[in-house]
Amino acid sequence: MITKRIIPCLDVKDGRVVKGVNFSGLRDVASPVELARRYSQQGADELVFYDITASAEGRGLFTDILTETARSVFIPLTVGGGINSEKDFERVLACGADKVSVNSGAIRDPRLIERAARLYGSQCVVLSVDVKNTPQGYRVFAKGFREDTGLDAIEWLKRGVDMGAGEIVVNSIDTDGVKRGFDLKLLERVLASVNVPVIASGGAGSVQDFIDLFTRLPQVDAGLAASIFHFGEVSIPLLKKQMAASGIPVRLQEDI
Repeated sequence: MITKRIIPCLDVKDGRVVKGVNFSGLRDVASPVELARRYSQQGADELVFYDITASAEGRGLFTDILTETARSVFIPLTVGGGINSEKDFERVLACGADKVSVNSGAIRDPRLIERAARLYGSQCVVLSVDVKNTPQGYRVFAKGFREDTGLDAIEWLKRGVDMGAGEIVVNSIDTDGVKRGFDLKLLERVLASVNVPVIASGGAGSVQDFIDLFTRLPQVDAGLAASIFHFGEVSIPLLKKQMAASGIPVRLQEDI
């Protein structure tokens, strides 16, 4: 049975890990290198590293910090932020990333997914989508919470997978940082529409939220969270032990 992955997310701004609620009120957390090393040692299955203002500021991702982070961990690293071309994919992969997450860049140029999948393989291309439930249905937002693209989220995810995305991250803006549980209704819609691994993001506030996620939606491949790990509210070793006790397949440190 395929084990469920636990993935801490490092949102990086000006070289520091930050975290807010609904993409606002950002608080300084720590050095991304130090935090990545700590999570790797604690048994995280993967890490996600987002340069959260690269797209909005129209610049490339901080490659120096990324390179140092990649050297410090020995688990898969997915990197996103300011990914707008094949050259951006190449640059990030050269810094040590295992997978590249594309969001706003794919919205501007959907064929970027197709070209990157052809060059680097679908397993390398992660389509990350920020979704909000609106009166018009689930819509895709770009640049964090700042721009409604008008795209239907489910249709956009289906299109992205058809073009070659090998994995998707579904971040619910409505639940991001609120710590009241993952957006199970949204995830259920997504799972019924795509046939690639789905990572749930936004809303984790407790161990029980992860157990509920994987128990109610066993097709979900991974749970991603930030603040509950950053601020010590939930430890990864304890989370995994309680998941295993609940019958959820998970990689424990003694299995390594």
